[in-house]
Amino acid sequence: MSRYSLMQYNRCGNSGLKLPLVSLGGWHNFSNPDQARALTLRAWDLGITHFDFANNYGPPPGAAETSFGGILQHELAAHRDELIVSSKAGYPMWDGPYGDWGSKKYLTASLHQSLRRLRLDYVDIFYHHRFDPDTPLEETMGALAQFIREGKALYAGISNYPAKAVKKAAKIMAKLRAPLVIHQCAYNLLHRGIEDQVLEETAAHGMGMIVFSPLAQGQLSDRYLHGIPADSRVKTSGQFLRAEHLTRQKIEVLAKLNDLAKARGQTLSQLALTWILRDRRVTSLLIGASKPEQIEDCCKVVKAELLSAGELLEISNLIAQIAKP
Repeated sequence: MSRYSLMQYNRCGNSGLKLPLVSLGGWHNFSNPDQARALTLRAWDLGITHFDFANNYGPPPGAAETSFGGILQHELAAHRDELIVSSKAGYPMWDGPYGDWGSKKYLTASLHQSLRRLRLDYVDIFYHHRFDPDTPLEETMGALAQFIREGKALYAGISNYPAKAVKKAAKIMAKLRAPLVIHQCAYNLLHRGIEDQVLEETAAHGMGMIVFSPLAQGQLSDRYLHGIPADSRVKTSGQFLRAEHLTRQKIEVLAKLNDLAKARGQTLSQLALTWILRDRRVTSLLIGASKPEQIEDCCKVVKAELLSAGELLEISNLIAQIAKP
């Protein structure tokens, strides 16, 4: 069976680009080259063609791109044209006034560094990673448009932009004849801040939406239903997910959601992903994984049945007890 028959591919906004329903992000999970190789090759076998990075993914910053660059050179070189490789810049990368935010100086240097680490002539998508309130948006968008004209990026995207900035950025890029094709934001059952305005503006300007952290750093899986595992990022890092986030009330709600998932023949992770896909404006789910088995679990959402109105109501009532707006 062809790997492409295992995956669903969705058109990204109004562009000609298609993304797999499930994409793989390389963050802390790609610091170890052996782990990165195992994750990448399993994802590839399952039909995942899109691999997403940023300049500062590591640790140390850049390590994830370096690991993937080695995999591209040695295992996937013959398949480069079948892959979508994306990177981003916008968060702190190096010391001094030119290693952060959204200036043309920073974005240009960062893209060149990313290309060297990835061992590529171009990336398929290059994003500005976060809105910069101090740099003129015309400068930031102008840099993205220049990268497209130079052939160093095929498509331009934005990430973590508020609704008003989405609208302004899209209009600037349209005038530059280098339209934004994609917006990347955090979105899951526990954090629904992009609903309404951000999703609406993104779709209104012909962009696809790819959502990261769809499982809320693993909270929307069965990983924490019975305590915090020793190898959890809560204990090994604690940078974004901390023990205090896993309250008794939240665990009780997650257990009930897990029961609903079992009744549907799904895991909790699959239920959480299926819930996101109720919104047709979402193009792709950008997952992270530390084990190939987690990728396999998430990819089963491709064949999942839609949630019924009754199931959606039950989920909504449960999440209302703990979710942030």
